[in-house]
Amino acid sequence: MSAAARPAAFSRVGAFALVAGGLMLFLAMLWLISADADFGGERGRGQAHAASNGLNGYAGLVKLVEAQGYSIELSRNAQDLKTRDLLVLTPALYADAEEIEEILTDRRTLGPTLVIMGKWWASAPGQNLPPKVQEKFKRGWVNLNGIVTSEWTTDLPDGYRFTHAAYPAQAEELAVEIAPPQVAPAPAPKGEAKPPKPGPPARWAGMGLSGTLPREERLYAEIGDGQKALIVDPAGRVLAFGIDMDAGEELDSASEDEADIFTDAVYPVIVLADPDLANNYGLADGQRAAAAIALVNRLGEDEGISHVVFDMTLNGFGASENLLTLAFRPPFLAATLCLLVALLIVGWRAFQRFGPAAASGGPDIAFGKRQLIANGAGLIVRARRFRLLGAPYAALAARRLAERLGLSRPDPEAIDAALARRLPEEEPFTRRAARLEAASKPADILAAAQGLDDLATKLQQGPK
Repeated sequence: MSAAARPAAFSRVGAFALVAGGLMLFLAMLWLISADADFGGERGRGQAHAASNGLNGYAGLVKLVEAQGYSIELSRNAQDLKTRDLLVLTPALYADAEEIEEILTDRRTLGPTLVIMGKWWASAPGQNLPPKVQEKFKRGWVNLNGIVTSEWTTDLPDGYRFTHAAYPAQAEELAVEIAPPQVAPAPAPKGEAKPPKPGPPARWAGMGLSGTLPREERLYAEIGDGQKALIVDPAGRVLAFGIDMDAGEELDSASEDEADIFTDAVYPVIVLADPDLANNYGLADGQRAAAAIALVNRLGEDEGISHVVFDMTLNGFGASENLLTLAFRPPFLAATLCLLVALLIVGWRAFQRFGPAAASGGPDIAFGKRQLIANGAGLIVRARRFRLLGAPYAALAARRLAERLGLSRPDPEAIDAALARRLPEEEPFTRRAARLEAASKPADILAAAQGLDDLATKLQQGPK
């Protein structure tokens, strides 16, 4: 079957689909690398962050804030800590006080901040649970083993420093003893005090609302000067407080000349000491959900902000800056777009034929002397070195004439002498060979070579 009759391996549409699909997969890979996406991993399981759907997570708060008309963003980039929108921080139980200090200090002149403290020591479902119970656990769910206070709060600078405490006090001691639970705790020996039974749910009030917490155990803050209590329990323990809450009011009442005085401390900070008012555990109650939204609105609406950024870098989800990330950000985005357009143009040109097909039929690699001669002639024509053909062809013709004349050597003078005896009327060989060697144009070379071939033909036919 000839090459012209064989069907193509891929049609033009099929080849285009392969190229387009490969390009889309390549771009998707670049985006996933630059976005540091985490698909199906177990990273951060048990932590309290904005993407967690466990009891101690804040996935519900994200959806609730978005439902209030705010645009939300889950940030994995440390650069977003410098946003001028509302920033929600969810530091870990054992966070770095210096890191938190740097963030809060920088944000005094950038934008409002909501800090939700950690509370629960959480873990994945234990292996000691019955199989039927384990089957009910969904991905991301956790066990709440007990409450833990954050000691790094006492290392914050003046204005932000507070003491994170637990009530009742023995609740934290019990949490440390049993967390993380690998097996069920053994019953207490006779004569020893048993762990206290949970009491009634704790109440809270503030922000024009009131209600109960899901558990009796609660965390509160012992605040200092300049810090304003926003939500308290019946005993006056502060569950949420604000810092620089009056700075915005002072700025609004100041004249244009006086406004510059407050530019160094104009954005407030709210610290939620007990996260059960805002986590997935607490949002099961409508009053607690209303309190969480009231805290967000206190920072967002009062400052005229409609975008809320939930930081995840403090929980270990930070995305490092890399070349792929920079390639899709200004000002490098323009160069990336130009490169993509150039790739599209090259791909389009690849489907266009540059001239006619090289061969209309026959095998890809032909065999035989005829094809070898044709290939050699084609190479000579492409190189355009015609003047180099004369001398070799004259030597070849001399060997052929010497054989037919019965000479032992192709000597030009001997050939002329023999031709004079056999064909006395013909032009001597040396003249014809000299004319061939002197020719430079294709027509002259062809005519001179034909003259040498005539001698060989006449010798074969003999004299007339």
